[in-house]
Amino acid sequence: MSRKSKQGPPPMAVDATERAAKREERETQRMAKADEAARRRKQKALARQLRTGGIAAAVVALLVAAYLFMPQSASYTAGSEGRFVDGVLTFSNGTGHVTGPVAYAQTPPAGGEHNATWLNCGIYTEAVPNEFAVHALEHGAVWVTYDPGLSEPDVEMLRSLLPSTYIVMSPYVGLPTPVVLSAWNAQLRVDSATDPRIPLFLEEYWRSQRVPEPGALCSGGYSAPGRS
Repeated sequence: MSRKSKQGPPPMAVDATERAAKREERETQRMAKADEAARRRKQKALARQLRTGGIAAAVVALLVAAYLFMPQSASYTAGSEGRFVDGVLTFSNGTGHVTGPVAYAQTPPAGGEHNATWLNCGIYTEAVPNEFAVHALEHGAVWVTYDPGLSEPDVEMLRSLLPSTYIVMSPYVGLPTPVVLSAWNAQLRVDSATDPRIPLFLEEYWRSQRVPEPGALCSGGYSAPGRS
C-alpha cells in the first residue's frame, strides 16, 4: 500500500497570503499614523485654547482689579427731604439771565442772576466764571470750592466725597473758609475737607427739587479752562 506525501499550499496561494498580510500591516501602520496625527492636532488645539483662555482670564482679572482699585464716585440720593444740616446758610436770591458780570451777595455765589449758558459740571483745576457756575446751581448742581492753597491730600479727599454728575469743583480765591459748598440758595462753609457735614450737605442739596430748573442738563453748556 503506497503512502502519499504531504504537500503545502501552492506557490500562488502563498504569495497571495503574504501580499494580504503586508497590506494589512501597511493599513495598520497608516491608521496608527493617522491616530497619532489626530492626537497631536488635539494636543495643539488644547494648548491654543489654554493659552487663549489664560490670556483672556488674565485680561479679565486685570479689568476686575482695575475696577476694584479705581477710585469710585460717592453716591447720594437725588432730591431734598428738608433735613437740617448744622451750619448751613440759606438765602433768597432771585433768578434771571444777564449778559455781563454780576455783583453777587455771597462769596462764592449761591444763586442769583446768571449767564444764559450753564457751566458744564465736572472737576476744574482752574477758577470758573461765577455767572456760568450759578446757572449750573439752578439746574440742581452743587458747587464745591476750595482755597487754592489747600493741600493736595485735602483736595483729593474732597474729590472722593463727590458724586459723578451734577457737581462742580474748582479753586476759588477769597473764600471765607478753606472749603465752601454752594447749592441754589444754600451754602456750607467748613474749615476742613474732613468735616462730616460735607456728605450731609450733598445728600440734602444735590439734585434738589427746590431749584428753579430741577433736572435740567448739567452738560452741553460751557466748559471753562481746566476741566478734567
